[in-house]
Amino acid sequence: MTQLERLLGALHDAGVAFIVIGGVAARAHGSSRLTEDLDISYARDPANLSRLESALAPLRPYLRGAPPGLPFAWSAATLRAGLNFTLATSAGAIDLQGEIVGGGRYEDLLPHASLIALFDRDVLLLDLPWLIHVKRASGRPKDLDVIAELEALQEEIERG
Repeated sequence: MTQLERLLGALHDAGVAFIVIGGVAARAHGSSRLTEDLDISYARDPANLSRLESALAPLRPYLRGAPPGLPFAWSAATLRAGLNFTLATSAGAIDLQGEIVGGGRYEDLLPHASLIALFDRDVLLLDLPWLIHVKRASGRPKDLDVIAELEALQEEIERG
């Protein structure tokens, strides 16, 4: 089970520049669907990669689904060399998205994010219209399944 408070706390307290996207963002907007991981978009500048490395290192990140014993070095250099990472940690699953389909990179998503309090910490959350947009763009069945619910939530907000 993913310990969202622990993961978000580690990222926030280390000063990592990130935006909550995916299922946790959908839940924060009112979706009833459960999620098994934390998805974030993260800034890829060298200082942020170093903060991200430091934040997650105590949680022993490892490639989710990789066979045990597969060499994997958690470091800023690894983050620089890759883009998107699906990780298992001692606090649960986290997906680090350097770029997302239909949304781009952290800097592209930033204008579509707003601060929200989660577990007594202010974090950036992808806004509902853009969450719908990127879920539609992904084309994955699990993302397409939640769009109708998210659109209903958006209509409810607009009716006010």
